[in-house]
Amino acid sequence: MEFHEGDKVEVCSKQEGFLGSYYTATVVEKLDLNSFAVQYTNLVEEEDMSKLLIETVSADEVRPVPPIIKFGSGFSAFDKVDDFDNDGWWAGKVTGQRGPMYFVYFETTGDEIAYHVSRLRIHLDWANGKWVSSKNMVS
Repeated sequence: MEFHEGDKVEVCSKQEGFLGSYYTATVVEKLDLNSFAVQYTNLVEEEDMSKLLIETVSADEVRPVPPIIKFGSGFSAFDKVDDFDNDGWWAGKVTGQRGPMYFVYFETTGDEIAYHVSRLRIHLDWANGKWVSSKNMVS
């Protein structure tokens, strides 16, 4: 997919311990056919935590920001969701609910963590230039 300066995107982390997590960013510059300079929305520079982090990422790490999908009555057990935690989006599966709190299981770590519904979104995959869902909500 073609991205241009100013486009809002998500960048997949390839760092150990962060694999599969996505971080919102803005394209600062297209450097060549296979790389972009992006400025993260929530990540800051280690040396100066008052400055948003800008880094070069490869094109295969960048995807558009997923559409917002209204999920009506909430999530069900085993729904794939993304939760916003540690400045990024992490994929997991709903295992239960207590009021506005949903319990999410992460296969990569074996952790189950409770999140307020406001920190969850329906999980979508970017495949072949379009968003797809296990529930076929987006085509």
